[in-house]
Amino acid sequence: MKQLFSALILGCGLAAAQAHAACDYPVAPGKFPDGNQATKEEMIAGKKMFTAYDAQMSAYLECLKSEFQASVAALPPDTPKKQKEEMERLLGQKQNTAIEEAEGVKERLNKEIRAYVALHPPAPKPN
Repeated sequence: MKQLFSALILGCGLAAAQAHAACDYPVAPGKFPDGNQATKEEMIAGKKMFTAYDAQMSAYLECLKSEFQASVAALPPDTPKKQKEEMERLLGQKQNTAIEEAEGVKERLNKEIRAYVALHPPAPKPN
């Protein structure tokens, strides 16, 4: 009965935390400029889009961590270790998913930058 009551409290706590979740998942930039055709200004704008997205993703990850810490701190002292571990596992899944997406977005931008640089190599530096 005690475990059932603890599970009920945890479930209500998680539901309440999700209902009041302040962590907004950032929207990835749609399409970056085509490095084979873009101007330097367009490539700079693409880099700025990524920089803004990356900052939003960092804020999201920090928010997840803060929410997790607050949720754990709000648990009753007799909460089973298994329930805390499950909460930590879910946090890890959310973090990993977000990081994998951000890495994919970064790779899309880098692909276009490599194409641009191949067509517009930097001028050699004077000796």
